[in-house]
Amino acid sequence: MINSKDHGKYMGSVKVGHKGQIVIPKEVRDMFGIKSGDSLILLADVQKGSAIERMSVFSKIADANHSGRGKEIYPEHTEEDSLNFTKEIKKISDREEKGNDSDSNDQSL
Repeated sequence: MINSKDHGKYMGSVKVGHKGQIVIPKEVRDMFGIKSGDSLILLADVQKGSAIERMSVFSKIADANHSGRGKEIYPEHTEEDSLNFTKEIKKISDREEKGNDSDSNDQSL
């Protein structure tokens, strides 16, 4: 395991449990301010891999897209791509606010 809090980096391994769950290491939760009950978004692409990020990060991106500042964040994407992304984030966020379980939040983007 590589742990370098001073440089904002962490590398380690996690095991997938019998229910398909993983535990995010405490060092990583502390690094990103992730607390119990926080919503995270899982992004997955067969070619590019997967990533997990806090919902609040994507909410800020969606807000920027919605206010017409999407090109500032992702200049290579079209306005239509940015608006579609914003709609999908809003759908996920709305479901989270209603308290649906995580299995019902699977989404194709």
